[in-house]
Amino acid sequence: MNRLASLFILIPLLLGGCASTPQLAAPPPLFADASFKPPSETIGARDLFTLSPAMQAYIHSPAFEAHLRNKGLERGLIDALYSKTDLKLEYDSSRTRTAAETYAARAGNCLSLVVMTAAFARQLGMTVHFRSVMADETWSRDGGIYLVSSHVNIALGHRRPAGLLYDETSEHELVVDFLPPPDASRLRSRQLEEEDIVALYLNNRAAESLVQGKIDDAYWWARAAVATNPPNAIAYNTLGVIYQRHGDLVMAERALRTALEREPESIVVMQNLGPLLAATGRPAEAAEMARRVAAVEPVPPFQYFDKGMVALKAGDYDAARKLFEREVKRAPYYDEFHFWLAVTLLRLGEAKAAREQLAQAIDTSTKSDNRQLYSAKLAHLRRQSANSVQLY
Repeated sequence: MNRLASLFILIPLLLGGCASTPQLAAPPPLFADASFKPPSETIGARDLFTLSPAMQAYIHSPAFEAHLRNKGLERGLIDALYSKTDLKLEYDSSRTRTAAETYAARAGNCLSLVVMTAAFARQLGMTVHFRSVMADETWSRDGGIYLVSSHVNIALGHRRPAGLLYDETSEHELVVDFLPPPDASRLRSRQLEEEDIVALYLNNRAAESLVQGKIDDAYWWARAAVATNPPNAIAYNTLGVIYQRHGDLVMAERALRTALEREPESIVVMQNLGPLLAATGRPAEAAEMARRVAAVEPVPPFQYFDKGMVALKAGDYDAARKLFEREVKRAPYYDEFHFWLAVTLLRLGEAKAAREQLAQAIDTSTKSDNRQLYSAKLAHLRRQSANSVQLY
């Protein structure tokens, strides 16, 4: 593995919520501004929920108002935003956007869609509650950096007329979940405050900048996230990863240890801190950290997949198939696993099974570019015989 392959970032692209958590004491000095160039873009979340003039115009359009008349306030809003007939919004996990950017692009990841929905709902006078769903975290990998996604959704309600003898808020809220995990309706959730959503947005932008190789921008986004003093480890872990990638190992350790103080059992933080301890001449501490990780997660993410790729390149298609199938079983919603299983099945002459896996890759992909790529390959596969097709 190259150096970046040992870095893990929590990036909540999928949506969630919790009761307000008391602010923790400020961490030790964690910023090293002089070590980084000024950012190439505006850093911050001031306009995160701001409606653009185009969004304002859409709210007052006849089509939008018709949705509200026909479906009611909450369901009418969701129908107006996410039906296939009007805006035609597309899910795309490649970048976290503000409400206005999501509307303009007609695309966004879960956090972006939650932010845009909240912006519209508030403009209409609805109550908005952000929620963190207690679902298993999902892993992905981009440019050698492992990304861990949690799940967030949003609950919409509306206020009853003032002066009546019952609670101010409606008894029923509409929960909107853009990429629900299996059995999401039965999973517990906790409420998130708006500042939590802001911190998640800033952290996502930091992680995305790092994946793109924009390490200076990544620092400033992570700095902004940490400056909100979030109670969880996410922003501190991301800042530690950025310092580690930048070669500032002392600052990296300081940030990661702050993250571990906030979440002492965080596997992600320990996976970053262990190699750092080894690199700074503390093998015993690194080994203890590795032991703690292995006790919780004996098989690291992508281990079966990486072994499968080795087997595939060596021409051992039977072994590759078994390894890819094991990875698909434990991560059924990750498109890359389905794609390479399709490649292997095609090499084994199983064209029908390969088409099924490629269709699964399309269904589970969270990036529009990948969906287009997989769709083109599936169309090609359907046109050609199994022996004449190359998927890559």
